[in-house]
Amino acid sequence: MKFSLRRSLGPPAVVVLFAAVGCSSGNDTAGPAVPTPPARAVGPCRALHKALPESVGGMERRKADPVSDFTAVWGDPAIALRCGVLRPEIIREGSKTYAPSTGSVEADGVEWLPELQSDGSIRCTTVHREVWVEVTLPKKVAGDAGDLGALTDLADAVKKTIPFGYVD
Repeated sequence: MKFSLRRSLGPPAVVVLFAAVGCSSGNDTAGPAVPTPPARAVGPCRALHKALPESVGGMERRKADPVSDFTAVWGDPAIALRCGVLRPEIIREGSKTYAPSTGSVEADGVEWLPELQSDGSIRCTTVHREVWVEVTLPKKVAGDAGDLGALTDLADAVKKTIPFGYVD
């Protein structure tokens, strides 16, 4: 089932999000952990970093700590982006918790897999792209209804820099 993010997600999306609860929690004061992307992801991630918008979800981009071409943050509590991350655990080979035909959402041509985190934030990872890009929306941004609308602000940059395709 796919959802359009041009409008607020309704109760069915919330059910999907709660069914995909993750294990880690976010941190509002420190920047996101810097991933170590595989060599094939370095170029696209650096291109994405340069193409990212100054505003996401109505929040202004700020300097990430630590500074990296593989991370970006907007606002406080921060919407955090990490590029070149590992394949999400729930879709790793052998996982029994993910069915490729369910659970993803579409934001202006970019498909994301949302996972509700224990702190109420929502981690969304691109699917069907040659590089994994992860965006964490804090609970203050996503709210209790699981609003993923901020992802639409990232769609153009992702489409321009992260090729459509499948990652091993």
